[in-house]
Amino acid sequence: MPGRVDPGRGNDRPSGAALPQGQPRPRGIAGGDGVDAGLLESVRESVMAEAGLVTPSRVAAAVQATGKLLGTAGSLAAVERISAELNGLGPLQELTRDPAVTDIFVNAPDSVWLDRGQGIERAAVAFGGEPQLRALACRLIAAGGRRLDDGSPCVDVRLAGGYRVHAVLPPVSTAGTLLSIRIRRERVFTMAELEEGGMFGMEVRHVLERLVQQRLSFLVSGATGSGKTTLLSTLLGLCAGRERLVLIEDASELNPVHPHIVSLESRHGNLEGGGAVDLGELVRQALRMRPDRLVVGECRGAEVRELLTALNTGHSGGGGTIHANTAAAVPARLAALGALAGMNQDGIRLQAASALDAVIHVERTPHGRRVTCIGVMADLGRGLVVRPAIESGPSGALHRGPGWAALAGRLGLEGPDGGLVRPDDREGGRS
Repeated sequence: MPGRVDPGRGNDRPSGAALPQGQPRPRGIAGGDGVDAGLLESVRESVMAEAGLVTPSRVAAAVQATGKLLGTAGSLAAVERISAELNGLGPLQELTRDPAVTDIFVNAPDSVWLDRGQGIERAAVAFGGEPQLRALACRLIAAGGRRLDDGSPCVDVRLAGGYRVHAVLPPVSTAGTLLSIRIRRERVFTMAELEEGGMFGMEVRHVLERLVQQRLSFLVSGATGSGKTTLLSTLLGLCAGRERLVLIEDASELNPVHPHIVSLESRHGNLEGGGAVDLGELVRQALRMRPDRLVVGECRGAEVRELLTALNTGHSGGGGTIHANTAAAVPARLAALGALAGMNQDGIRLQAASALDAVIHVERTPHGRRVTCIGVMADLGRGLVVRPAIESGPSGALHRGPGWAALAGRLGLEGPDGGLVRPDDREGGRS
C-alpha cells in the first residue's frame, strides 16, 4: 500500500517515496577557490599513497606539497572542498539523501542499483567511466584505513556516517570495479511501528515481548535483507534498563534504544596479516565484561562455539542473527558453523539444544518483511530440529505447531492456549 512504512534496516520514509529526478551532476572541480582537475588528482594520489583515514590535516599537507599558491583563504577552501570530494560518495551521494535507501550496488559505470525495501531498482546515476568508479572505490577503502589494489582486490570497510563499503577490483571481478554500499540508518522502530508495518500481528508481538521478558535465548534467522537486524535491534530495546547489553559485530549495525550498551567490533588484519581480532576472540573478551545479555550481531563462523558456550554457562537472554532459508534449516547452519570451529555433530547438537530456546524466522515477502515462524530448538535424539510453535501458512493464517506447548511453557503462559494464537486467527498487520 503506498505510503506504508517498511520495517527494513531502519527505513524512516514511506516505501513509495520517489527518487530524486534526473541524474545528479558530479561535484565540480574548478572554481574560484583554485581547485582544478590537476590539483584534485595530485592531492588524491598523494593521499592515496598511504593507508589511513583521509583527515583534513593530511589533505592540507598534500595541498601544500603541490606548491600551488592559493593564499590562506584559498587553501582553507581548497582543503574543505577536496576533503568533501575525497570522503564523499561522488555521484552516489545524491542517492543517500533518500532515507528509504538502504543499499547501493554499482556493477559498472553505467549500472547503478539501489534498494529501498521493495526490491532492487535501477538508479538514474552513472559514472564517467571505469577510472572514475575505480578512483571512488579506492578512496572509500582508504577512508576506512585499508588499501584496495592488485595485492588486495577484495576489501570491506566501515566508514563514518553509517556506510559499510565492499569493493572488488579486476581481474577478480570480470566486469570491472564492483561496489556494494550498505547504509545504516539511525532510526530504530518500536514494536508498535513494526506491527503497523506488517512485520507481525498482535499475537506474535505478544510472544516476542514475552520472549525478551522471560530472558529466553534466541536466534533471528532469515535471508539477506529480510529484516533480521531491524527486528533484533527492536527486541533488544525491550530489555530492562538495569541490564548491561554487550553487542559483538563484524560491522556495527545494531543500535537498540537502551541506556546501557557496550559495542565491540572485529578488526581485520593489516597488510602483513597481523592485528586481526575476530568475533570468537571478542566473545571471549565480552565474558569478562559481566554482560547481562550477550549478543552476536551475525553468527557466520567459528564464533558460534563461543556463543553457545556462553549461553550454556549462565548468560541467558542473549543470541543473535543467522542466515538461513527457513527456521527448519537453522540446525544445519549451526552444524556447518560448528564444524568450522572443530565441533563434532554431537557437540553442536547438545550445546545448541541446551543454549537456544527459540528461533524467530523473518522473510521478505511481496507484502514486505514478516515474521513467518517462531520455533523451539529441540533435540529429538536423532538430531537437532526446530519445532514450529507459531507459523503462517500460504494464506497468511497463523497456526500452532507441535512446538507450541514447549514454547508456551518457556514463556510462562498458562492454559492450553496461553491466551494466544488460535488456528483460525489471521496474521495481523497491513500490507
